[in-house]
Amino acid sequence: MTGNKEKNAIRAIILSAGQGRRLLPLTENIPKCLLPIGGKPVIEWQIEALLAAGIHDIAVVTGFKSSLVEAQLQRYAKQAQISTIFNPFFEVADNLASCWIARSVMDHDFLLLNGDTIFDKALLVQVLNSVSTPITLSVSHKPSYDTDDMKVQLDENGWVRHVSKSLSADQIDCESIGLIFFRERGPQLFSNAVEEALRDQARLNCWYLSIVDALASRQLVSTCSVPGHLWCEIDFVGDLAKAEALFSKTDQDKTLHNFLCTG
Repeated sequence: MTGNKEKNAIRAIILSAGQGRRLLPLTENIPKCLLPIGGKPVIEWQIEALLAAGIHDIAVVTGFKSSLVEAQLQRYAKQAQISTIFNPFFEVADNLASCWIARSVMDHDFLLLNGDTIFDKALLVQVLNSVSTPITLSVSHKPSYDTDDMKVQLDENGWVRHVSKSLSADQIDCESIGLIFFRERGPQLFSNAVEEALRDQARLNCWYLSIVDALASRQLVSTCSVPGHLWCEIDFVGDLAKAEALFSKTDQDKTLHNFLCTG
């Protein structure tokens, strides 16, 4: 298992700048990351899983209603080193811009979390203990995939070949769940590629996984499959009910993994 000293050297970066317009009217006055699941905001599920796994250095990229997120994070001020980075482009750009804003804190090993994905501690520990490669995608498998899933294609040796929402059915091997581990030279490669990408303003509306897709051509990106663990991505109102079913019970019965979000 990853030792505490090594874990403490890992930073978590949570991308929570968006409003979550597909969840309107629930997100009219609060950002998606503050929506309650089992009586606790999404971002608190993430932070508490990180703390339980020994990650105490956390940077949160904020945007919509940033002051509300900052106020919520104050409750963890004594438990973790939490900083916020404001993304002023949250209304006109996608999450690649949030990564560009946060590139200065990508200076050593880090976890990159989508602000709308919650997961159990055991899943996070498995990712932390995965075989070290520059970039490790946490992935899940299911019988079929919809248009909103971030699909992943592997090559014959198990390396990621492509990651994209637009892969055809015969190209799909799994999906990215929105939790990525950057190690070794991965942080520098990714931050440099993000810096270069946004020299082109047309890429403001790109996802950061377009960068990972480009780096995958160099056999830099591996996967960590997380079967049997609890996780849920919250994009639509129906996902809230699924997340409640998975995370509202304190024992988090592992048999619930059969109900993992299918979009």
